[in-house]
Amino acid sequence: MQIFGVDIGGSGIKGAPVDLDRGDLTHERFKVLTPHPATPDAVADGVKEVVDQFGWRGPVGITFPGVVTGGATIRTAANVDKAWIDVDAGVLLGERLGGLPVTMVNDADAAGVAEVEFGAGRDRRGTVILLTFGTGIGSAVFVDGVLVPNTELGHLELGGHEAEKRASTKAKDDHELSWEHWARRVTKYLAHVEMLFSPELFIIGGGVSRKAQKFLPLIEGIRAEIVPAQLQNNAGIVGAAMRAAKA
Repeated sequence: MQIFGVDIGGSGIKGAPVDLDRGDLTHERFKVLTPHPATPDAVADGVKEVVDQFGWRGPVGITFPGVVTGGATIRTAANVDKAWIDVDAGVLLGERLGGLPVTMVNDADAAGVAEVEFGAGRDRRGTVILLTFGTGIGSAVFVDGVLVPNTELGHLELGGHEAEKRASTKAKDDHELSWEHWARRVTKYLAHVEMLFSPELFIIGGGVSRKAQKFLPLIEGIRAEIVPAQLQNNAGIVGAAMRAAKA
């Protein structure tokens, strides 16, 4: 079975058809840059461009970098335009896609669902936390495989600052941090999350998961196991399609 997945991020909008039996993309994903400002209409145009690239005419699962409640209503918008707040994204994007059925899901939750089903969290019990490091820090918390939605742990305060302002990959790039310096910030963040939730496993996702060997060996003092996401930066696309298939 194939469903189309789209992952809206702070820097890019990417998507592809997903084979739900394998948990993998059937074609190379297509990506456009996230517009700035990332208003609802501008982002909707980007989503349409991605979907139209494949001539897709079926259901579409779409992630959003913020809290999604009531099925498709946006409640927070940390790394996109604030005009998204209280928008019914399912209606907006469904109309822009010519009436295609649209299912919305928080971006990190989508990535987590994919990793728990097909990747690094498969068959793991207890508390598992996926953290996506990118423009911000997204989170997905699972207890015995069951998702606790919309946790938004990237907005925890750490040392007087929002954690994602200090430890996201955007923060690394903006401040030109070395891997060693950035790993120290990530370690402090993980230690704080571990103190609050005592997980058995941290899964590190987002685009930086492709470079896990550069920073994971530098993280010390965390009791939980720490592993890179197996689906890497495709996890959000796969998870969005999985959600759409169950809608």
